[in-house]
Amino acid sequence: MQVGDGDCGLGVQAPVASGVVLPHPAPNVSLACKGDVGNVRRKKILAAVTNQATYGASKHPTGLWLGELVHFYDKAVKNGHTVDVVSPAGGEVPLDPRSLGRLFADRTVRNYRADPAFMTSLKSTASVADADPDDYSTIFFTGGHGTMWDFPDSADLRGTAEAIYGGGGIGSSVCHGACALINLRDADRNPLVRNRTVTGFATVEERLAGVKGRVPFLLEDELRAKGAKYVRSTVPMTPHSVRDGRLITGQNPVSTKAVSDLVLAALAEAE
Repeated sequence: MQVGDGDCGLGVQAPVASGVVLPHPAPNVSLACKGDVGNVRRKKILAAVTNQATYGASKHPTGLWLGELVHFYDKAVKNGHTVDVVSPAGGEVPLDPRSLGRLFADRTVRNYRADPAFMTSLKSTASVADADPDDYSTIFFTGGHGTMWDFPDSADLRGTAEAIYGGGGIGSSVCHGACALINLRDADRNPLVRNRTVTGFATVEERLAGVKGRVPFLLEDELRAKGAKYVRSTVPMTPHSVRDGRLITGQNPVSTKAVSDLVLAALAEAE
């Protein structure tokens, strides 16, 4: 993209990414104007993770699905973006033990688990309340069943997300991260997901995971109740992502890479 003397316009390219892409405006970036070409401040990406370690008050462990953070983080960083990781309460981020098993912990997950600095950072995350929304072009909600307890009703998470999105930024999620979208409002104070095409962990997938009876609500039902046009893959537990304007969502853990590609493509359109 080129910015001419006194020009603050955004050049928009056709989207090139995996997943479903619907019509969209350009995301928010901070541009230098009036001849200050080349001094473009690339805003950061805010990744939100859960602090909830169990299924409610039970002893059954859950937490962050690690691959949903590191696959997004890895792609974003390799594309030159800075990613800040925050949680609703700040402090330690529990890891869902199932996400660490051989079936789900691929080479990328194993590499990050072997990185002492990265793993130490997950023991002392900043609170989302300490994040300045103006510093970020994108908010990305990671999943893991823990998010069902601490994402929907977090006033700080909601306020930060609404400020980023309301300022022209990108709202994105994968799997149960879409729990954060349920109570978000647009500029007219309507549900953000109303009449928007979104996805998230499907009811059939809760059943296949054997935890349908443990969750406080069914994400698919809640999104539809807010007026969303919920979509899912024909085959459960397969990659599925969708972009509706500046709202980008993925269905399940194996959709993280596709969501990442859609987010990065959206950001590239504004550069």
